[in-house]
Amino acid sequence: MNISYNWLKDYVQTNLSPQELSDALTSIGLETGSVEKVETIKGGLEGLFIGLIMTCEAHPNSDHLHITSVDIGQQSPLQIVCGAGNVAKDQKVIVAINGTKLYSGDESFTIKKSKIRGVESNGMICAEDEIGVGKSHEGIIVLPQEALVGMPAKEYYKIEADYILEVDITPNRVDAASHYGVARDLAAYLSQQGEKSMLSKPNIDKFKIDDQETKLDIIVENTEACARYTGICLKNIEVKESPKWLLNRLQAIGIRSINNVVDASNYVLHELGQPLHTFDLRAITSNTIRIKTLAQDSLFTTLDGVERKLNAQDLMICNDNEAMCMAGIFGGLQSGVSLSTTDIFIESAYFNPTSVRKTARRHGLNTDSSFRFERGADPNICVYALKRAALLIQELAGGSISGPLHDIYPIEIKPKLVDLAISKINQVIGKVLPIDTITSILQQLEIEILSQDDQNLQLAIPTYRVDVLRDVDVIEDILRIYGYNNIEIGDRLQANLSSRTATDKSYQIQKTISEQLAGAGFNEILNNSLSSSAYYQELTDMGTHKSVKIRNPLSASLDVMRQSLLFGGLETISYNINRKNTDLKIYEFGNVYSYNQDKLKDDKALTAIRENFNLALFVTGNKIQNNWAHANEKASVFELKAHVENILCRLGIGNKKIKYSTYTNEIFSSALLIQTMAGRKLGVFGLVGKPNLKKFDIDVEVYFAELDWNALMKENESQKVAYSEISKYPAVKRDFALLVDISLSFGEIEKVAYEADRKILKELILFDVYEGENLPAGKKSYAISFVLKDESKTLNDKQIDAIMTKIKTNLEQKLGATLR
Repeated sequence: MNISYNWLKDYVQTNLSPQELSDALTSIGLETGSVEKVETIKGGLEGLFIGLIMTCEAHPNSDHLHITSVDIGQQSPLQIVCGAGNVAKDQKVIVAINGTKLYSGDESFTIKKSKIRGVESNGMICAEDEIGVGKSHEGIIVLPQEALVGMPAKEYYKIEADYILEVDITPNRVDAASHYGVARDLAAYLSQQGEKSMLSKPNIDKFKIDDQETKLDIIVENTEACARYTGICLKNIEVKESPKWLLNRLQAIGIRSINNVVDASNYVLHELGQPLHTFDLRAITSNTIRIKTLAQDSLFTTLDGVERKLNAQDLMICNDNEAMCMAGIFGGLQSGVSLSTTDIFIESAYFNPTSVRKTARRHGLNTDSSFRFERGADPNICVYALKRAALLIQELAGGSISGPLHDIYPIEIKPKLVDLAISKINQVIGKVLPIDTITSILQQLEIEILSQDDQNLQLAIPTYRVDVLRDVDVIEDILRIYGYNNIEIGDRLQANLSSRTATDKSYQIQKTISEQLAGAGFNEILNNSLSSSAYYQELTDMGTHKSVKIRNPLSASLDVMRQSLLFGGLETISYNINRKNTDLKIYEFGNVYSYNQDKLKDDKALTAIRENFNLALFVTGNKIQNNWAHANEKASVFELKAHVENILCRLGIGNKKIKYSTYTNEIFSSALLIQTMAGRKLGVFGLVGKPNLKKFDIDVEVYFAELDWNALMKENESQKVAYSEISKYPAVKRDFALLVDISLSFGEIEKVAYEADRKILKELILFDVYEGENLPAGKKSYAISFVLKDESKTLNDKQIDAIMTKIKTNLEQKLGATLR
């Protein structure tokens, strides 16, 4: 945003140079990118002086040129050949001496000593358009006789150089998107640096309503999108060109002049940061203004002459019949102020930031007004800015202020209250600040101190600071005004460092698992935590009612927090498949979020939101690519299961400690739930359902696992590392071919088998599954190896047979399994 150095000094007196002022602003968080010198007239009238024509004679070799002798206050007069028809003796004129550079648009030329028709000429007597003080070229400028010979032209025309500071306003600091807003911070900072700096606010004491003759009905139909609407009328004004001072101010910061009325509203916007709009009163039919939305695809022509199709959510300022303005964004062609306008209505309002931003994005508009409303204008400056604009327009265009002053403000937006502990200020800043310094800074920033004692301050945060919500936000303001450079760095630095926190341990284990997955051929991905509600609309378990919704989404595709890592991974898979990278193994660590209305307490949304840290694995394409030793082998759910079990094993959660059960969910076509024997849910894995793959145009199988990392860490904490000597006694393996129900899982067989003897039975290995001919209906065959081992002695056949008999009996009685 462009800030004028001269304009800024209207509100805060300072002797700082433009560059010093730029450095000061940067130090308080208003980073200034560049300082550029600007001139209201290009060249600044350098090299031009007031001269007196002492003689004026006809040129001997021309019928229209004159030879003049001009006194410009130097030792001897200048001989200048002039071709203007109105040149005459005893005139006071503007003279450009040799070496002066004059500008004509983007081109320039330098005055040089020359011969014109054989007569020497040293300089030029100038016309208005030749030096940029006007547009006339009908003759030379003739000044009043009171003009002083030898006076520089820039002094006569009061041409002052200005400096434009390019201030980079961050989205949270819309309060600094005006000259007064910048001046407020600057005045507070200068006071803390020991300078006597007073903030001067534009005076509106002279505002008065001249009559009550204008009857307008203002109806706000959408108070959510328009929380406050104020306005006043001016009558019998004269719309014309703005005065030079106003033109110069606006031109310096890059604003094109329209007319005195529109320029005045733009001036107040850049002065106070409050967007205004002026309507030709004739456009307000039936004396009615309605703030409402219109039907989908209604047509509206903006001031730039473009006809636009409106969305049903676009807030509009309307008369009784049609739209006049896109609220807070852009005026309409039919209601704008023109040279024929005599009566106007000035609008000063507060529009909802989200409403303005969405409308502006839909129509591809970015105006000075929308820039401020989108970030949160001050609802409580509306009337002040309105009065300021009315007085300025009255000064520039005449007329009378016709009441009443309308102010529709159904629910007042009040200052936020913040409790601030003085001890916390000193703790965060790292230095003990005097309480007088703290209160002085707060008062200079217009933060009201409601109550104060030795330990605490209760503050009312002005509504212009939309970003100050917590005590640490106030502390940040105190620190930046006090000055970061005023915080000394001591000779000794004390710090408490610990590498034994739960967070650190979890991170170290995360790194270990990442290395394990990388070694298994996985690549890590990192997706946005923001997701699209469209992914969840057709789901029940993860429906949109469980989504954490974003209040001000950047786009419709990023309007909720993700409930699962699935959809981000599918986006990645789709992206790669479209680029012929089809064999993929990827993983992601990330947070997921869900909303549970039943958990809501005291209407505090955060109490109903759950955040969890998860690990996701994705496998798709070929497990083994075609080569001389192997044919193509497709990835399968068993490959994914192996990777999941390797992770669990690395965390000390072996197969004996978990169980699997069928899991039904809309995101899978088939899946298994992983739980501990005590019932703690650790995760789920399976084949992603085709409806979800179709959303991403994926036509291959994708296997997906999502593990609850927090649950895994809790389970890992309960695992005790035991060290033992490697057994010198051999293990024994016995095989069973079991005929079981087709629905029976291997995990259930494991659970029952271990009940026979957990000490001796070390492992079950499933080496074949058969379903097909020569088996009873509804049955399948499991071929399983049972590994037995005693750590203290060699097992004999009698002991082995006894254990295997017990295993067989348990399987028969509890699962209905029989030997083939």
